[in-house]
Amino acid sequence: MAAAVSTKSSSAGNGGGRQSGGKVGERYADDKLKHDIRISNMTAAKKLADAIRTSLGPRGMDKMMVSEKNDVTITNDGATILSKMKATHPAAKMLVELSKSQDIVAGDGTTSVAVLCGALLNKCIALLARGVHPTIISDSLALACDEACRLTETFGIPVNINDREQLINAATTSLGSKVVAQYSDVLAPIAVDCVRKIFDESRPDLVDLRDVRCVRKQGGTIDDTELTEGIVFDQKTAKGAGAGIHTVEDAKIALIQFCISPPKTDMENNVIVSDYTQMDRILKEERNYVIGLIKKIKATGCNVLLIQKSILRDAVTELGMHYLQKAKIMVIKDVERDEIEFIAKTLKLQPVAHPEQLTPEKLGKAKLAKEVVCGKSKVVKVTGIENMGKTVSVIVRGSNQLVLDEADRSLHDALCVIRCLAHKQFLITGGGSAEIELSVRLGQWARTLSGMESVCVKAFAEALEVIPYTLAENAGLNPIEIVTELRNKHAMLGNVHEGINVKKGTVSDMRKENVLQPLLVTTSALSLATECARMILKIDDICPVR
Repeated sequence: MAAAVSTKSSSAGNGGGRQSGGKVGERYADDKLKHDIRISNMTAAKKLADAIRTSLGPRGMDKMMVSEKNDVTITNDGATILSKMKATHPAAKMLVELSKSQDIVAGDGTTSVAVLCGALLNKCIALLARGVHPTIISDSLALACDEACRLTETFGIPVNINDREQLINAATTSLGSKVVAQYSDVLAPIAVDCVRKIFDESRPDLVDLRDVRCVRKQGGTIDDTELTEGIVFDQKTAKGAGAGIHTVEDAKIALIQFCISPPKTDMENNVIVSDYTQMDRILKEERNYVIGLIKKIKATGCNVLLIQKSILRDAVTELGMHYLQKAKIMVIKDVERDEIEFIAKTLKLQPVAHPEQLTPEKLGKAKLAKEVVCGKSKVVKVTGIENMGKTVSVIVRGSNQLVLDEADRSLHDALCVIRCLAHKQFLITGGGSAEIELSVRLGQWARTLSGMESVCVKAFAEALEVIPYTLAENAGLNPIEIVTELRNKHAMLGNVHEGINVKKGTVSDMRKENVLQPLLVTTSALSLATECARMILKIDDICPVR
């Protein structure tokens, strides 16, 4: 009896198992470690999702982010909030990348995708606690996601890209949850008109938003934001000692990438001048050099000159400005290198790197180039462009820098929504109607499955209810009561478009309320959230590396 007791105590002292593999105690320790790491990853990502959950929907709260340099950003855009937060946990960083991916693919739904991923991870934790293997959960989530995307397309509403009113309704829904929601009647039509101008029907999947140029100018209100038929330069016209030239009609525009200034020696070399006659000769040669350049420019008929920014020497000297004014040429200097492609595409001109290559065929033509006052500063507008490329310029106005930044982000989201509709021309109703419909249909489908797949698909269906639940919660409604009513309505046939009307605090038909969003936003959010949840679920160890 004593021997038996001593053997038992010795076994307990060794941690419940011997060093050789295959014993129950040792395997249990390994499984416990992997389980803890898996739960730790899921909890970290879920906490980050919960942090931005209050920003979801038109009644969501805003976040104020302060950097180390005391730069303040106020926004409720999920991608912006997550990108500026300092996430240190590896799993939490995956949620930040998830939101960025949604921003790239759809441009909207960046908060929804993070909240949805958090809800899926919460269900995964519950399934793991019930003893379901992670691989079975992962495969079932993929199966449920594919079915959800297929079902979403069945209740999509076809949209005509030429139907301006439908597009404006979709853009207004996107702007409804932003800080600048009260100005959606100004920004939504601008976003629609921008995308329609750059849209090419032969290539609907290649809508490049880099062809939309937003110039931000402080002063005024967002109501003063305007779409310009032409191109807007953020710089004011350059001028020398005189008044300068501010208006040019029948403009012939040249874009040069060389400097109108005398060449300099290398940095290691010096020229020592000890005689006044030599100094006068140098000044005369510099003047002749600059005059020679300007004569070549004027000979082409150019009367508006765009000069690329140079880091080696002055793009244009005071002497050069003096002679350019005498030649009646308007000058806009310090054009950034990354703007060259947009300017060339808009004005149908060719950038010139050497004076000898400048010819009349390489100039762009426009009816008017004029400097106008915009807020506290000035901009140059070029309108009536001949054979203008498929580009557009927008002047975004705001009373302060915080409003200006948020207006720019909101306009970008609205542009992305219209781009989604150009790529996949289907709309679905918002207000949580799509998610609750999917939840009901997936719940019915889960009953036809067998084994653990049925349990996992049912959990996926329940996770989708987090979107309408959060919308109701953020609107100050009773979420349990609203979601229950919504679920009952969707259980009856013909109520596919019933959603939460946060303005009236009731359940109503979202199609009649014109609360619409692109199909691509929802399908992309479902796919990306499921993919991220599966990736976190299948991590069972964290290994430090050199």
